[in-house]
Amino acid sequence: MRKLVFFVGGAGAGKTTLAKTLAKEKGVAILDMDTLLRPAAVALMTQAGLDPNDRDSSAYKTLCRDLGYRITMDAALENIANDVDVFVIGPFTKETETPRWIEQELSTIGATLFDVDVKVVFVYLRDDKLHYDRIVQRGSALDQYKLDNWSKFSRSLVRRELKWRLPASSVLYFDNSKGLDEQSLAVLERFVYDGSV
Repeated sequence: MRKLVFFVGGAGAGKTTLAKTLAKEKGVAILDMDTLLRPAAVALMTQAGLDPNDRDSSAYKTLCRDLGYRITMDAALENIANDVDVFVIGPFTKETETPRWIEQELSTIGATLFDVDVKVVFVYLRDDKLHYDRIVQRGSALDQYKLDNWSKFSRSLVRRELKWRLPASSVLYFDNSKGLDEQSLAVLERFVYDGSV
């Protein structure tokens, strides 16, 4: 069965590192919302006279956010329709709060939860300080708004509950506070491919 696996969570949690590591081992396509949206976001923000590196302000969310998710899901669904397994990376905050969102997305390619194995890995860290330290460590200009507005931004890092109508065995809340090692990679692999943790 085709696999559509979402790696979601807050900035700095390590969702991209986890997804890319497992995808490389398994030869799976990865679609990172940040990567797919970046050229369009830079163009739109620049045209609006705004900071092209901003990825978190209300102006960015108005101009770019929904476009990024649409681009990402269109690419994911095209691969799923072609029987290619896909790992999708992004926060997906609004989407994971909408119970029928994933079913509606799959329906656009004539698919359902019965013929696509949808799984969600919620990557989180045990506290905000870990998020902050990892964001600083990666040194990306795209994170400056987050750091400059940390007290407000850090509220978005709270661990969320998935509202999609998936069985519990299709959702993994993954504490990545220790970072990636062989044991945690094995847990991810078992969850994605065997349905167990």
